[in-house]
Amino acid sequence: MPPKMASASQAPPPRASSALPLSKAVARLEVMLKLTTAILALAAGVYTYLGVRELLNGSPATVFFAAVIYSVAVSVGIYAFWVFMMQFMPHVTDRKGRGLMFGCMLLGSLMIVAMSSWLNASALAGAAAIQQHLAITVEHYTRDLDTANSNAIAAQGLLPDIQLASSRFAKLAEAERTGSLTGTAGSGTVVQLLTQLSGQLDSLGQEVQASGKRVSALYEQGGKSLAKMRELISERGPIAARSDAFAAESLALMGVIANLQQTSVAAAVKRAAASLSSGFIAPAAGGRNSDLADRQIAVVGKVESSIAVQAASLAAAADKILATPRVEPARFQTLSSAEAVLRYAGDFIPSWAGAISIDLMPAVLVLILCVVHAAIRREGLPAVNASDMTASQMVAALRMAREVEDARRSVPSKTRTAAERAAGPTVASDENVTTLSSARHTK
Repeated sequence: MPPKMASASQAPPPRASSALPLSKAVARLEVMLKLTTAILALAAGVYTYLGVRELLNGSPATVFFAAVIYSVAVSVGIYAFWVFMMQFMPHVTDRKGRGLMFGCMLLGSLMIVAMSSWLNASALAGAAAIQQHLAITVEHYTRDLDTANSNAIAAQGLLPDIQLASSRFAKLAEAERTGSLTGTAGSGTVVQLLTQLSGQLDSLGQEVQASGKRVSALYEQGGKSLAKMRELISERGPIAARSDAFAAESLALMGVIANLQQTSVAAAVKRAAASLSSGFIAPAAGGRNSDLADRQIAVVGKVESSIAVQAASLAAAADKILATPRVEPARFQTLSSAEAVLRYAGDFIPSWAGAISIDLMPAVLVLILCVVHAAIRREGLPAVNASDMTASQMVAALRMAREVEDARRSVPSKTRTAAERAAGPTVASDENVTTLSSARHTK
């Protein structure tokens, strides 16, 4: 066997074309594609209805019909868009047309997300988003309440200094009664001055203590409001009703925070300290002789210096408390489900992914059709078997074959006729010529 024949016999058999099975599969799945697209469009319409219903205002009938009309329009638009893409995009083969089709698909997908997907996400995660909004608001209110309480009870830190100063002046008054300061026992000018200062500081201390009790009561009231808010967050039931109750509790809590900031006695302590220092009037010495009077004047001067130092210390401490920024709690803002989903979108990525997938899932089917039709065009369809043809197709094929055969037969006959006409004169001119075989036979 020649080498060329041997190599030809060893060549692998040609690969069977997959174009025909692919074309049959596309034909079989056409109804399935449309049914799948319709179901996805219906699901998008249902979730769009649930989402848009929370955004509409009016009577229940108006809200119902408006939401139904919008959701039906969304379903029809989504279905029509994807059916158009499935019918046209796989058959656009040139690069420019294919690029325009991809641009149309991208634009349509963005419009679908804008009119449907965010409402789907609202229906899927709206209640959870509102609950998260309430939880974050509770955290903010808890922080504001603690800050306001800290600012209010900061003045309680001045109470030990006030009580210590009051006790000190009271002890000096008792000591003066035995003559420890002026050297003369009795209840004269110095004793009266020290007793008066001790009483003023003691009254200021009692006011600070009373303020502490009011602060504790207000803080306890705020804690109850926060506990009620947390219960509303964890309860089951319509989120709208819980949100309204939460708003009422937030108003009560804001009032508590405002009262806490007004309860602070730091300003009163500063005013009392300034009054002790600037309003001090040295009493006239009441001694029976000039020597006792001089000693009383000297003691009163020392008391005045001590009062100035104590007043400056209290005023400085009160200034630090007053310099603390006031708490400005934010007013609670009620959000709809759609607004909450948009504000906290980063926390509900799975819900957003599911909502967008419902609307854009047909895009994957469109791309699959593009790939399959490209493979069919690349490999080409083989000849169709008679068993795969319908009766009408068979009749049309036979008629076409008959016409082709008639045309084929008519071409040779016309060719022979033309040839005979061209050879006619030559035959006529040879009629008087006798062939050699004929001549021999005649002889």
